[in-house]
Amino acid sequence: MGLKEEYSEARDWVDKHLHFDINRDVNLFEVTIRVLGGLLSIYHFSKDDMFLPESDCCLALIQNPESRIPISICLRKRLMPPKWSPDSSTSEVTTIQLEFRDLSRATGDPKYETKFRDWYIILRRRMVWSLFSSNANTGQFRSYATITLGARGDSYYEYLLKQWIQTGKTIYYLKEDYVESIDGIEKHLVKRTVPNGFVFIGELLAGGKDFKPKMDHLTCFLSGTLVLGVHYGLPKEHMRLAEDLLTTCYQTYAQQPTFLAPEITYFNIQGENSNDMYVKTNDAHNLLRPEFIESLWYMYQFTGNATYQDWGWRIFQGFENYTKVVNGYTSIGNVRNPTNVRPKDVMESFFLSETLKYLYLLFSDNPELVDVDDYVVNSEGHPLPIYAE
Repeated sequence: MGLKEEYSEARDWVDKHLHFDINRDVNLFEVTIRVLGGLLSIYHFSKDDMFLPESDCCLALIQNPESRIPISICLRKRLMPPKWSPDSSTSEVTTIQLEFRDLSRATGDPKYETKFRDWYIILRRRMVWSLFSSNANTGQFRSYATITLGARGDSYYEYLLKQWIQTGKTIYYLKEDYVESIDGIEKHLVKRTVPNGFVFIGELLAGGKDFKPKMDHLTCFLSGTLVLGVHYGLPKEHMRLAEDLLTTCYQTYAQQPTFLAPEITYFNIQGENSNDMYVKTNDAHNLLRPEFIESLWYMYQFTGNATYQDWGWRIFQGFENYTKVVNGYTSIGNVRNPTNVRPKDVMESFFLSETLKYLYLLFSDNPELVDVDDYVVNSEGHPLPIYAE
């Protein structure tokens, strides 16, 4: 992109001011995908050793001797559960493997890769229909927990596939678990709306007993994951679900006057009204999330269908019209009211590392900028190399 001056300024800040030994809460999942993943990605692209984290700086984050399952929060090397729950969520535990495996490969220290392999062997014994409930507590899974591809569950499924790709397609059980999970999703979570038959992915409550016709925007990641899997030789039938789900995700944008999607959408499956989908007041906010744009990029990469670029451009215009402020962009509180979107004065880092990055890649028409045959992209938009084994 030619941002050499900005890169130099950022490098100088990392070199002089980025420290890990600080007296404050650190979320294992967030610091791994955002900070560790970002540093590793820059290291691989720049070949600059300054960006390579010292392996011991991350050691405290992954040790939980009671259950061997990592705890969500580390406060100055002391582990504790988050304030809102005694549990570690599925996504927090299973969406850090790409980064720590790459840390082992980059530093030559195998302990991280070994530990994460052991964790997953524990976790995979707890699946229901090849799906995970979304909370774990010291290794014991809650029988009443929600099974979801939304918050606290989404990226587990993404990282099954991406770990298999990262390791040169050499770890068979990752591929097997991913394919079986997609089968479970299609059998138990996929429904169609009334009256127009839009495909969406709902949630199972109480450990799988009750279906809830609700889908988080986060779930829109799945279309991109599915088409990436098809590219790597997994069942071609997955393409149909990828396309159908992407159309539904697009409608969550297109049906709002701001052309921006809400955080959560509910769906009509019993014909109780004439609308296929609706939004509750508390769910009408938009956090500038990247999942749909990410899936558009993958879909355009592998199909060349310019419709996906058109969709991305309309959404970009929505961001420009309703979220742009003097010094950046802001999350908004209400996508349903274009005259009062209620700016929140918050811009998450993923808007830069993912949303804008995927928009740039979508419009660039240059597949070699991030070659998906050489790199696997982590959950925060940071490309990491694919290894032969």
